[in-house]
Amino acid sequence: MKFDPIEKLNLAIAAGGVSASLALSTPAFASSLALGAAFGALNFRSLRTASERLFSGELAGSGPWVALFGLRFVLLAAAIGFSLHAGAHPVALVLGLSAIVPAAVIGAWTMRPAVDPDAPALDPEDPEWDLWNAWRASEIDPVDEDEQ
Repeated sequence: MKFDPIEKLNLAIAAGGVSASLALSTPAFASSLALGAAFGALNFRSLRTASERLFSGELAGSGPWVALFGLRFVLLAAAIGFSLHAGAHPVALVLGLSAIVPAAVIGAWTMRPAVDPDAPALDPEDPEWDLWNAWRASEIDPVDEDEQ
């Protein structure tokens, strides 16, 4: 089985969290955290696989992808509900499920493309900058003298 770099990073973060919780808390908390991390890892892997299949053209149209997307959430909700009913610690379960978030952010940051210093760009002193609102990604409406 081949792991994506984000999955490897998620495994490292989750393993560190489980180790720290085992040292600082109860074994039940640590096992709930590990269970949540496993659910998060399986959820991320299925989302990544389905997305790759959609963008490669294996899933024709969005119908099958949406069905798999919904089924993934139903299975995840059932697994979480069963775990909570069986006595899993809710905070630890959520922390384990959330370990994928920092892994995805750190992974996206480290795997970003290199900055091209020769890429075309406007001169910072170009007057065109005054006609564009970068926050809204639109042109600035001209201000009438009567409104001022």
